Amino acid sequence: MTQPTDARRSRRLTLPLVVAVAAALAAAVLFWAGRDDGTDSAGEPAERTASSTESGAASSASPSTPHPAAELERREEGDPRAVGDVDAPVVMLAYSEFQCPFCGRFARETMPELQQYVDDGTLRIEWRDFPYLGPESTLAALGGRAAAEQDMFWELHDAVFDDQPDPNSGTITEEWLVDKAEEAGLDREVFEAALNSDPAHLESINEEQMEGVTLGVTGTPSFLVNGTPVVGAQPTATFVEAIDRATAAAG
Repeated sequence: MTQPTDARRSRRLTLPLVVAVAAALAAAVLFWAGRDDGTDSAGEPAERTASSTESGAASSASPSTPHPAAELERREEGDPRAVGDVDAPVVMLAYSEFQCPFCGRFARETMPELQQYVDDGTLRIEWRDFPYLGPESTLAALGGRAAAEQDMFWELHDAVFDDQPDPNSGTITEEWLVDKAEEAGLDREVFEAALNSDPAHLESINEEQMEGVTLGVTGTPSFLVNGTPVVGAQPTATFVEAIDRATAAAG
């Protein structure tokens, strides 16, 4: 059977998503409606005002109440798109995508600094696909799923972000992804076959993006730390503060 081209594959995801997004935006009760998140429209930390929170994040629930996003946590043993203990007291849901420059900044600069919390059992990080910048984003998300089949999602994640191209520059092609996968230590032929073989991956990517839209995610990177939103490429200290608060609240 002839495999779908990149453009046809992308349309299969994006066309139904347009309708679904409109419905979700009309019906959803958004976590972050009216938030003062301290970021501009591109996710860049904006200049603080007197009304901004110190951390640049708005809390959706008081620390004493169960966080409202708990049902969204996968907490699956062996989940290839997560790091950290399944029973970690703090779970960070990371709505992200491979073309976003601010996602790249988080991956290269902040995530390594949070590894200490992963290592000591405090923090679990779960990736969520939110490929909103275009067809190359969708293709890269499919590459992530193909890498996950070899249990090497994070190896490809690091390889892509370490050599991240400009958004929609035409750089991210199937051949480019296959080359990156091989550089990261994946089996080239297995990766290439997985990249083209499973239409269920598109459905799953669509579902994760819709999950984010329903929560009020409009750009990347966006995070929920035990239900508390942190939006944009915030300084590492902002994430540390959110993790420490969530740890204290979890007892």
